[in-house]
Amino acid sequence: MKHINFSEAETYEPDEGWRRVSLAGSDQFTFEWFEKPPGHSSPMHDHENEQVCIVLQGEITIHTESESVTLERFDSVWLEAWEKHRVENTGDETAIAIDVFAPGREFDFWTDREER
Repeated sequence: MKHINFSEAETYEPDEGWRRVSLAGSDQFTFEWFEKPPGHSSPMHDHENEQVCIVLQGEITIHTESESVTLERFDSVWLEAWEKHRVENTGDETAIAIDVFAPGREFDFWTDREER
């Protein structure tokens, strides 16, 4: 068993106000908690991992090259590996969500990335 205490977990902020926290995971899958301020969007990107995003608070819109979907509390979305997407907080409050990646990915994806 591996216990992760949230207040002591590895954390980074790829952009001002966009905080990510590494939760329990493995090479098979990883979990990342994140908060995103109103109006913030990640850039369009893709990765080798399948991704599930589950909203815990607020509103997040997921944009792909062909469609967009707005998620509210407890809604989720699945993205295929290499599916280009961006995640935007389209609400009026800080959004909080959990990302699940399979296979697991390095936690420093955003801080060490080159343009993808």
